[in-house]
Amino acid sequence: MALSRLAQEFADEIAGHDWLDAPYRWDQAGHRREHDRKAAGTQTLTPEETLNLLRNVVAVTTQVLRHRDPNLDVYEFAEACGLDTRTHSGRSRDGGYVAAIRWESDGVACAPGRRRGQ
Repeated sequence: MALSRLAQEFADEIAGHDWLDAPYRWDQAGHRREHDRKAAGTQTLTPEETLNLLRNVVAVTTQVLRHRDPNLDVYEFAEACGLDTRTHSGRSRDGGYVAAIRWESDGVACAPGRRRGQ
């Protein structure tokens, strides 16, 4: 199933951003360090920290998109954002991507900003 236009645009923006130094700067969306005028060697995250940051950005965005569109494929969106959704052992789907979403008891994604049962 193809992503909605909104989901694809979010995914394109997320995938196109350089997340390695995201906590240390506030500038344009889609920042690329190779275009910086500053000298190389600015503070950056480790690969694991960068992956965790990216996963959190994807999870927050997925929460909103899945609430708006109950047909959104969580894995397809994560992959479009540049994440590998396989498990550490290489299995096809890491359940953490679905578990990162706050779900109501009826299986609907919680409204943005709300917790289960609110």
